[in-house]
Amino acid sequence: MTAKVNVGLIGAGRIGRVHAENLAYRIPEVNFGAVADVFVEAAEKCATDFQIPSHYDDHRAILDNADIEAVVICSSTDTHAQFISEAAEAGKHIFCEKPIALDLAKIDQALNTVEQRGVKLQIGFNRRFDPNFKYVRDSVLAGKIGVPHLVHIFSRDPVPPPIDYVKVSGGIFMDMTIHDFDMARYLIGSEVEEIYATGGVMIDPAIGEAGDIDTAVVTLRYANGAIGTIDNSRKAVYGYDQRLEVFGSEGSLVAANNTPHNVVYNGPESVQSAKPLNFYLERYATAYLAEMKAFVEAIQQDTLPLVTGMDGRIPVVMALAAWKSYRENRPVKLSEIS
Repeated sequence: MTAKVNVGLIGAGRIGRVHAENLAYRIPEVNFGAVADVFVEAAEKCATDFQIPSHYDDHRAILDNADIEAVVICSSTDTHAQFISEAAEAGKHIFCEKPIALDLAKIDQALNTVEQRGVKLQIGFNRRFDPNFKYVRDSVLAGKIGVPHLVHIFSRDPVPPPIDYVKVSGGIFMDMTIHDFDMARYLIGSEVEEIYATGGVMIDPAIGEAGDIDTAVVTLRYANGAIGTIDNSRKAVYGYDQRLEVFGSEGSLVAANNTPHNVVYNGPESVQSAKPLNFYLERYATAYLAEMKAFVEAIQQDTLPLVTGMDGRIPVVMALAAWKSYRENRPVKLSEIS
């Protein structure tokens, strides 16, 4: 029997608590030993709610614990690269939420440390683990629709984030579209070579005042000749809109929204179905569990994580290219960034 993996959690905010619940109750291959957060009350509550033996207000307490083999980093974005490097120096395997950093130099420094120390690093692009999206990806690679020609990704949030968050998020392309950039690569197994982005402020003027946009369309040109589009909005009044299509020479694959139920009412005045799920934690609950199981399995089986550090770096390059394209109103090759 493979030994259990001793895990510590850094960051007990919203996404940290999602991973904490899965680690505590749904992954028996884990010994969940400690949680740390700069807000000690958050760490204490997380420890109490999920029966975690130890809690701290300093992440170093986890890194200095020789019994902990792996850490899950869910702290603020500006700490990710630093904590990855520190965890690697301490010999810990690492799961880190996206993005690694907003700056490529910081990302490269962290990835170099990971490589030098020989630890595993998995980045939290959870949508790869969504059963519907994975089915599309597997079917494309199996040749079910022939040669891919077009990729369409729709990603629209139910409500905009708080303005204080917008100011430090890196903007829509770095915060929101970055998931779609990862999906664009993942779905057809080809790299994007060129990006053209356009957008505007159509929802909240305060977002524009913060230097961001809230509505965007991004066109992608792939190395294999395919063309893609990403459609983003910070506010879809009907719920969390997450759809995609891959169209090819022999057909297409479409993944629709997840809904609370699939019952359709047919009446004399209308035909009605359920709205999409209204929050990403509901929509991707299965994916969050699957990605953490995959991380644990990579440690136990000594295999390469399914989402590598380079998989974390490339979408940041794409986001930087999208911002450059938007500001300069022209297509931008990724080679101009990286």
